[in-house]
Amino acid sequence: MSRVERVRIPPRLLALIAIPTLALTGCASGPDQPKTVAQRFADALNRDDPAAAAALTDAPQAAGAALTGLFDGLGKNVRFEVRDPTTKDAGAFTLAATWKLGPDGSKQWSYTAPATAADHDGWKVHWNPASIAPGLDQGPLSYGPAYPATPARVLDSGGGDLLSQQIVTLVNIAPGADTAAVAALLGGVAPDITPASMQTDLAAAQGKPATVITLRAADIAPIQERLAALPGVTLAPQPRLLTSDRSLASPVFSGLSDLWQQQFDAAAGWAVRATTAGGNTLRVGGAEAKPMPDIATTLNMGLQRAAKAALLSIDKPAAIVALQPSTGSVLAMAQNAAADAQGPIALTGLYPPGSTFKTVTVSAALQAGIATPDTVVGCPGTENIEGRQIPNDNNFDLGKVPLHTAFAKSCNTTMGRLAVQLPPEGLTKAAAQLGLGVDFVTPGLTTVTGKAPTADTPAQRVESGIGQGRVTATPFGMALVAAALAHGSVPAPTVVRGAPGKADRPTAALPASIPQQIEPMMRETITSGTATELRDIPDLLGKTGTAEYIDDKHAHGWFVGIEGDMAFAVFIADAGSSAPAVAAAGRMLRATR
Repeated sequence: MSRVERVRIPPRLLALIAIPTLALTGCASGPDQPKTVAQRFADALNRDDPAAAAALTDAPQAAGAALTGLFDGLGKNVRFEVRDPTTKDAGAFTLAATWKLGPDGSKQWSYTAPATAADHDGWKVHWNPASIAPGLDQGPLSYGPAYPATPARVLDSGGGDLLSQQIVTLVNIAPGADTAAVAALLGGVAPDITPASMQTDLAAAQGKPATVITLRAADIAPIQERLAALPGVTLAPQPRLLTSDRSLASPVFSGLSDLWQQQFDAAAGWAVRATTAGGNTLRVGGAEAKPMPDIATTLNMGLQRAAKAALLSIDKPAAIVALQPSTGSVLAMAQNAAADAQGPIALTGLYPPGSTFKTVTVSAALQAGIATPDTVVGCPGTENIEGRQIPNDNNFDLGKVPLHTAFAKSCNTTMGRLAVQLPPEGLTKAAAQLGLGVDFVTPGLTTVTGKAPTADTPAQRVESGIGQGRVTATPFGMALVAAALAHGSVPAPTVVRGAPGKADRPTAALPASIPQQIEPMMRETITSGTATELRDIPDLLGKTGTAEYIDDKHAHGWFVGIEGDMAFAVFIADAGSSAPAVAAAGRMLRATR
């Protein structure tokens, strides 16, 4: 019989079953002999007829209740077999069983148990729950997972706790509960929970109890006894993966939580448990959970906090993504509350990148031999290019200047002229060399980079050349562009150490001369171009971007930058210009110095 072991995990009813064919020998013959009644008993169990099986025992009422509960708890994918007697006693036999448990029946539980039959005005199987299944004499059986005793943690780049499994408590109220009393107790931790809000929750629950809040252990501890004492209030503790520091937040945490859950489930064992009359659970069969290693991430908490703080004063949706060019590691990823309300825009929000895309346009023009950084180009305040009237910001006019100056000052007219000279796929290929338009499968990270479609007409190339039209990018995608320029090729994005992302397709190599030519232009953007507010940050490279959408009265603000072995993108929706993004970048960078 299987070893009985005490466990603390509450049972989950999840079932299914199955088992081999069995035979029995006996000493006597005839329909009332032990061999016959034992086989009839096994046959009734195999056809899921607990009532018929119970009628063949010497305690049909007790047997019927226990057998019905057995099938309810473990399912019906089972096979019982009667085997030869193990003693010379004519009434003794062995009952063998094999259950196939779990949603897919992949967990097998097999055992044998001695049983007896006796002649009581006709042969009957002696009712002994332990003869049917180990532990059934202790109480009802159930099947469920067995999880690691010590769940893994998600760690930051310094080895500190980032996410860990903690016990939270759901505060549930039933119709008729004193909502004013509940609100009074919750006021210190959740002042937004009011009698009116709870009535709304109850109405939505349609007569059932409603969960009004979920509290961490530290929050509920001071009020737990008083809450539990209120009529109509129930407290339901349950494990959850939470940030160790409640002030931390990032759109990347969702993907890391999903990865943790996948590994947690994969490490889980399984158990058949008996629940005693006293409410204790005894493990009577199953497989032990596997050890679950901690998940080490690349996230830098100092930079993460600085990025988050840099966005707090912004009321429009805003995001920052910072990568390490040398490794592709995600260093930080932050959003403000307005962005969180829209979802993980840092990772998957697609927007026109505006002038930050000029990094791609210049790369394509340099590779095509159309110009060099020192080529003198026109930068009129506005120009009709292939039927599309292209203005500079506030129609500024530089006349004739070197390309590096036109880039630093963000001349739309210059970039439109360069783009129209490219082949239809020129910008598409140049974007892919920098990671834009390439998708990655990355453990712990769900991302989109953007799209730079083939521009079949000159007018489309003009629009694409200034990051408008059909060109789109995510904040993550533009951070990857900056990282590719700094690294000289697209680094594989990574958020879990040792698990880099894999691109959905190979991309052409970026010629080594291209970053060497573009990086000085990005430095000039800081020293004398459109981001001089950041001149106090040594060696910073950058590119501003203002991306119109809907009409010429609405524009998103962008800034992409490179500082040492960090590349980043700042995005602010409907910012009107790049200035707020530049300011946010400055707050983040100065906070980490």
